[in-house]
Amino acid sequence: MTLKTLNPFDLFDVRSLLSEEERAVQDSVARFTDERVLPIIGDCFDQGRFPDELIPEIADMGLLGSTLPEQYGGAGLNGVSYGLICQELERGDSGLRSFVSVQSSLCMYPIYAYGSEEQRMRWLPDMARGKVIGCFGLTEAHGGSDPASMKTRAVKDGGDWVINGSKMWITNGSVADIAIVWANTDEGVQGFVIEKGTPGFTAQEIKHKMSLRASVTGALFFDNVRVPDANRLPNVKGLKGPLGCLTQARYGITWGPIGAAIACLDEVLAYTKERILFGRPVAATQSAQIKMADMARRITAGQLLVLQLGRRKCSRSRCRWPSGTIAAWPSTSPANAATCWAGPASPPNTPPSATR
Repeated sequence: MTLKTLNPFDLFDVRSLLSEEERAVQDSVARFTDERVLPIIGDCFDQGRFPDELIPEIADMGLLGSTLPEQYGGAGLNGVSYGLICQELERGDSGLRSFVSVQSSLCMYPIYAYGSEEQRMRWLPDMARGKVIGCFGLTEAHGGSDPASMKTRAVKDGGDWVINGSKMWITNGSVADIAIVWANTDEGVQGFVIEKGTPGFTAQEIKHKMSLRASVTGALFFDNVRVPDANRLPNVKGLKGPLGCLTQARYGITWGPIGAAIACLDEVLAYTKERILFGRPVAATQSAQIKMADMARRITAGQLLVLQLGRRKCSRSRCRWPSGTIAAWPSTSPANAATCWAGPASPPNTPPSATR
């Protein structure tokens, strides 16, 4: 009997559990990463430059808002396909996956889920085509991961809202055409679409980063920024709005680091085969073999976890918009891997705001 060679990046053949469409999506994005991302991303990291020349190709592949219905420019893919997109992009670079996550889950998603039909038709098709880039303004310098301490405030003035405050560590911040900004109001936290060039709205790039160097990170400032009520997201109030967006983004983020881990293991396997110590390759040393086997085991455990999470999301009759999230994938132990929450079921393609 001929034994099948183990794939160190997929020990349990998780790929065989994917549908034909899901495998096609993975292959397409993997090819893009190999041919277009990896040859340039090292220089981009050294230069602290986001490879914005790749945006048209990313958009043409349908990777922006990929789970959105086609009427809004999306590809109508399921949650597992979106996860595979994040995994393969982050195998190239975390900054590239971050760009797609922010555009899809933190900017297009709230317009789809919390916006009016007019807002969806105005913004989403161009965002899917990469013609309009978005950023997500929630984090503030003083609050970090505590959005309840938000100081940015919006005050109603006739048919407009006047916004004052600032946001920090905003991916795409200084290159975005629109910002999805969350601000306190007399009726709770609400979301606003603020367009680039609006008087009083400025964005400043944060430079000299030690990580995510091939990603644009910025700070946003609002000085009496006047926004029409037509740019307010009307279908959500309270922190459940921005937190709902983060739920969507974190789902993709659970897949992304698996791609980064695969890239790391690939480098290690190649290096240990060519590095000679004491007359033999490092790969022949048992202590190194144990570490590499453990890396492969953790990758496979992660793949199984996120695939099951994706299937659970789709089984909730909310296949187009996954409703759960893995809280974390720690580097310490696969046993501590997942926490899953599933919201109430709703008809397919129903904006989640209708059930939240």
